[in-house]
Amino acid sequence: MLKISPFHIAIPVHNLAECRVFYREVLQCEEGRSSDQWVDFNLFGHQLVIHYKPKTQNETLHHNPVDGHNVPVPHYGVVLPWDTFNIFSKELKKKGVRFIIEPYIRFEGQVGEQATMFFLDPAGNALEFKAFKDIGQLFAK
Repeated sequence: MLKISPFHIAIPVHNLAECRVFYREVLQCEEGRSSDQWVDFNLFGHQLVIHYKPKTQNETLHHNPVDGHNVPVPHYGVVLPWDTFNIFSKELKKKGVRFIIEPYIRFEGQVGEQATMFFLDPAGNALEFKAFKDIGQLFAK
């Protein structure tokens, strides 16, 4: 597998201060540059930027069925090493994070078997973190 370059993603938040605390304290992301309109974070080696955007009234998540669960769309996150996923999910539970989809093994015993979990940030952005015992299964059919 080729060395992976860090991704950059910018997401809207209607409550910059609350989300800043969530990403820094709950997810343990190191904070980088910032202004009164945005904040950079190191999300497992990737650049996540939260940008202030006023909240609109009709913001709802769409869901698609995957392996018996309603997966929120859009969502973003990181593929973690297996052990890191397990430690991270336990830490999130201790911190009282409310899961949309509790940590579980998706596609168990099938091609692409993976651990996954979904939850929302304070602005309602859906996050998925996942892990593969065999990272070679990441794009397996």
